[in-house]
Amino acid sequence: MLIEMKFSEIKTSLGHLDHVLLDAGFVRWAWDFEHATYDFKYEDRATKTTYYLRIQGEVVEGEDMDHDTILQLEEPHIGKHLFPHGIDYEAAIPASIQEAAKKKLSDVKAKLA
Repeated sequence: MLIEMKFSEIKTSLGHLDHVLLDAGFVRWAWDFEHATYDFKYEDRATKTTYYLRIQGEVVEGEDMDHDTILQLEEPHIGKHLFPHGIDYEAAIPASIQEAAKKKLSDVKAKLA
């Protein structure tokens, strides 16, 4: 599920992005020389279902993924975890998790601006 929060208007350095997102509880799971991916985990204890809020950025300036590399962010997605590896972005997301994700994204966006 795409969450439109105008993140695609944000360009920031990898160092600043790491600082803000890691402080907000995100984990940078995947990165290469062109992309960085950050996930925040939500667990619905009632249904024992895990959801991931994902923020991705694409390198627009710089050749290495160092502190000063500039990334253009993409709109965040949230999806249901599929065992053992995968995320279903078409799955229904509980309203409580959607609201928590939007609050988290709003807080993060304010710190990135």
